[in-house]
Amino acid sequence: MTETFNNKDHGLNLQRLFLVGFTAILCLKLIFASQLDLYSDEIFYWQASTYPAFAYSDLPFMSALLAGLGAQLLGPSAFAVRLFFLILGSLIPALVFWLAKPLVTRQQTWEACLLSLCLPLGAFLGLLAVPDVALVFFGLLLVGALERATRLDSTAYWLLVGLAAALGVSTHYRFALYIFSAFAYLVLFSDQRKHWRRPGLWLATAVLAIGLYPTLAFNLSNELGGLDYHLLERHPWEFQAEGLLHPFKQALLATPLLYVALIYTLFLQFKAAKLGDSRRGLIAVFAACNLGVYFVLAPWTDSTRTSIHWPLSGYLPLLVYLPETLRTLKEQLTIKFSEPTAKGLLRAAIVMGFAGSIIAILGIGTQSLQTLLQPLVGQNVLSTKMAGWQELNTKVQNLFESQEVPVDALIVTDNYYTGAQVELSLGKHDVYNIDTDKAVRDGRAIQYALWEKNISGLKKQNGRDALLIVEDSTITNLDKIATLRSACAQFRAIEFLESLSLFGGAKRYSFYLAHDVNETDSDSRCPLPSLPWVDQPSPGQTIADSLTVSGWLINEGLGVESVELLINGEFSAYATYGITRQDVVSNMGVQDDLNAPNLGYSITVDANDLPEGEIEISLRSRGLSGEMQTFGARTVKIP
Repeated sequence: MTETFNNKDHGLNLQRLFLVGFTAILCLKLIFASQLDLYSDEIFYWQASTYPAFAYSDLPFMSALLAGLGAQLLGPSAFAVRLFFLILGSLIPALVFWLAKPLVTRQQTWEACLLSLCLPLGAFLGLLAVPDVALVFFGLLLVGALERATRLDSTAYWLLVGLAAALGVSTHYRFALYIFSAFAYLVLFSDQRKHWRRPGLWLATAVLAIGLYPTLAFNLSNELGGLDYHLLERHPWEFQAEGLLHPFKQALLATPLLYVALIYTLFLQFKAAKLGDSRRGLIAVFAACNLGVYFVLAPWTDSTRTSIHWPLSGYLPLLVYLPETLRTLKEQLTIKFSEPTAKGLLRAAIVMGFAGSIIAILGIGTQSLQTLLQPLVGQNVLSTKMAGWQELNTKVQNLFESQEVPVDALIVTDNYYTGAQVELSLGKHDVYNIDTDKAVRDGRAIQYALWEKNISGLKKQNGRDALLIVEDSTITNLDKIATLRSACAQFRAIEFLESLSLFGGAKRYSFYLAHDVNETDSDSRCPLPSLPWVDQPSPGQTIADSLTVSGWLINEGLGVESVELLINGEFSAYATYGITRQDVVSNMGVQDDLNAPNLGYSITVDANDLPEGEIEISLRSRGLSGEMQTFGARTVKIP
């Protein structure tokens, strides 16, 4: 591959090489796109598509439109939701080719196309149904159309500029950087200012204005909710030292050698632009704007997002001139080092980039292999954001079919994405969420209020029963207590049904039957989980003669039935529960535990009855509701 950039006359078949790389990446994306469950953003876009609108609380309509079209075409499934994102993402190399074609030689055009497969975040596009796919697609379309429109002064290309811009602003607020770059280019370069006096630019601007209308209309109708979220709520706007690591994180994501080459490419284009080359200036402006803004703002903004995928829009235009830069670097390195060393570095840059693309796809794809890989890598290595939803939906379906839950019951969830997953699978639209945390963080609380799928909407379903689903693995014990208190305030009574544990407990759910929305019963108590604590032993403690495990449990719901000691995950013995702990009542502010002040537990085991070496101890409480909790896991040493 590297010889392609070292010798213009080399006989490597670029088209064949590109086809092999493209096919490998496409096959991986097809496999994992069909195997991975949808994660929270993806399922939200599908749910939004069932409520057609020109704009939503966090984004305009494009992502919802694409997700909905796929589901309409192929039926409700994860692959269907991703279908059109996969198509657009797979067309990115074609857009790079189209952008490069009038600017560089045909060989360099194919080389740029090939290098688009070596930019990990770019090659990854389309695997998931995320807005960046369409944003980058329409962004590259805008850059290519603007290059042709300003060079040819063609009405057709000016119309394409306007169309690409309109579709882009209908995709994400971040597309504003493309619009700013286009106007900056037309102002900064003297040979381009003539277009302000010609109708083509104003035609494009008029089409852009049409694309801006849905977002502006939504914000004006909803107290600027979308703008407020993107510009204020999601960012701390306080200095964070972590943001200074932004360029280093980007170097890892783009692969270090290619990152250096891309930044050097930007530098070279600015030098050429300064000498009057406005074609290279066009590429430099779009790249610098998209890279520079995120670099400058990184220490003050949401680092978990700005440091990952947003700067991708700045790298892709630079691919046009990256082959030329690689040749320049090879010549410079040959002077300083030997030719084999220069070729080796060039080879490493390209191979590392393509390997990074494969690794990025596999890194996400492995979430679909939880059952296979978790025993090998451990419980906390793989994420469960895109796994386990099918098992959840099967459980919910079984609860309805077994008549444990009335067939006409509502579904209520503690987070919006669980509700949307069930809605997609069951085709059941009487789904509400009592999410006051993640929906707010993701800028979607306003949307669920507009759809009346939140607590306010639930309150209108007087007298109806519901299946309440709580995703235990995503919340703390205190959060779960607060969630159930909130749910109990909406229903006459709630009773625990059963739990679902997946992937060795990495993903857990609790299911409850909630009776009669909006009715109250002063005698009904909420099936709250216990708040546990372990006083002894300490983690890592060496046990001499006997192992004593003690602590306390607060349960302001139905109460505690029993406490069990587990050794290496297996039942060992029952602890004594009901020891007086007035200190816990005072210090923890216990008000409604029926067993107070008798909240303590204790158990002593002869060390001779325990296996030698390190053992893991934990406790399992069983509430009077029937719900069980495992807590207090720690390792101790038996000599």
